[in-house]
Amino acid sequence: MSSNPAPSTFATSSSAAATPPREVRRRRRLAPLLEEAGIPVLAIGGLVAIWQLCVMVFEIPAFLLPSPARILRDSVAEADTLGWHTLATLKTVFLGFLASVVISLPLAVLITSSKRMANTIYPILVLTQSIPKVALAPILVILLGTNELPRIVVTFLVAFFPLVIAVATGLSSVPDDLVELGRSYRGSRWQMLTRIRLPYAVPMIFSGLKVAVTLSVVGAVVAEFVNADAGLGYFIISSTAFFETGLAYAALIILSLMGIVLFQIVVVAERVLFPWSPANTDPVSR
Repeated sequence: MSSNPAPSTFATSSSAAATPPREVRRRRRLAPLLEEAGIPVLAIGGLVAIWQLCVMVFEIPAFLLPSPARILRDSVAEADTLGWHTLATLKTVFLGFLASVVISLPLAVLITSSKRMANTIYPILVLTQSIPKVALAPILVILLGTNELPRIVVTFLVAFFPLVIAVATGLSSVPDDLVELGRSYRGSRWQMLTRIRLPYAVPMIFSGLKVAVTLSVVGAVVAEFVNADAGLGYFIISSTAFFETGLAYAALIILSLMGIVLFQIVVVAERVLFPWSPANTDPVSR
């Protein structure tokens, strides 16, 4: 019996050996990314195909459930109008989210500064969240006028609560060993906050930001339902009033994409600014 390897085995081994190590590393890096992006795209594509097929087979009227092809056709025909309303909603989302970040961070620091401050502020926070925002929006319109401000306030009220809770939880979850270490070096309150508590709370802060930015989209649409002459919420109301269901679905899809894109912007910001964060190394927490 010959000890020489078979020709096919020898050819395969020669090919693998001829592959440059850099190329192998590049393929290994791309494989998880392709799997991470490819599977959701295939799942969404399959869902759209089933939707289109059901509308065609069961002959569902377009004013009840338009097909994806009909939604795409209507969206292209009204692209300028949809783009204008999208920019109006995006402006409200951005300003409401910015207000929630600016106010939530110092508020969370204040809550964690002492038990007395926590007992004072927490009931007020819970009170603001127990009021339905749809019921509050008309009152804000009377109070603040028919302008952009009531919509920004509603967006802020929807988005800021989970951010405050997340930041306060992160600041108060610092291990006692680290706190004692800072005190042994006679660190001031400011140094303890900036060098120990805030860095330790970064994963929780970004978790709160991810929730807040998606809720900002919800808050903006709720506000536009009540008081607006522009924006995707207003566009959905006016489209359904004239049975333009395809355009209403198009606005819904844009709102979904807006939430996904804003969420991913926060994820990328965390990866770039804080690459050491556990969220960047643990795929379950992304």
